[in-house]
Amino acid sequence: MLITEMKSREVLDALTAGKKVFVINCHGCKEIRFPEAEASEYQKTLDVTGILTTDYICNPENLQIRLEKYAAQIEAADMVLVFSCGVGVQTVASALDTMKVCAACDTYALPGYQGVTPLEHDCDQCGQCYLNLTGGICPLTACSKSLINGQCGGAKKGKCEVDPNMDCGWERIYQRLKKIGRLDVLKCPVQLRNYAIDK
Repeated sequence: MLITEMKSREVLDALTAGKKVFVINCHGCKEIRFPEAEASEYQKTLDVTGILTTDYICNPENLQIRLEKYAAQIEAADMVLVFSCGVGVQTVASALDTMKVCAACDTYALPGYQGVTPLEHDCDQCGQCYLNLTGGICPLTACSKSLINGQCGGAKKGKCEVDPNMDCGWERIYQRLKKIGRLDVLKCPVQLRNYAIDK
């Protein structure tokens, strides 16, 4: 089970300022905790090209079908803002791999069953989502060492030194940021992790 909580207004405003935004709301796990009223109110303040409200965006096949119906509205946007858990944001970022995709929420863990998802992506539910700084790829779950400050230096030919069958998470992050023209994000100071809110 999990809880999603909206990022601060300051963080969201900084992400969306002066941008046309396509919004995706995932209500798949809203029976647990989804900030539906807050999200709806905040979305009224945005320059929105379209809003897709659906469930279980973590299912890539179903998501792709839904996104096709909104292709023109997504194309007209400068970014996609996703109100969901980290798995949903990563699934959207994979589907829209040339688009800036940002997380509007942080995800917190609750004990219990995690729902019905193909789990092509994973979310550590750390309570302070890094996806906006890493191109929609979670550094905690894509990196064997859960590094948040970049590649360890042990990768060889794009593969992880811990598991040679696994792509280096930070190589994937770098390539994704390069593809969407956001390598400047890597110059930002590392967002220190608050372990007090970690599970």
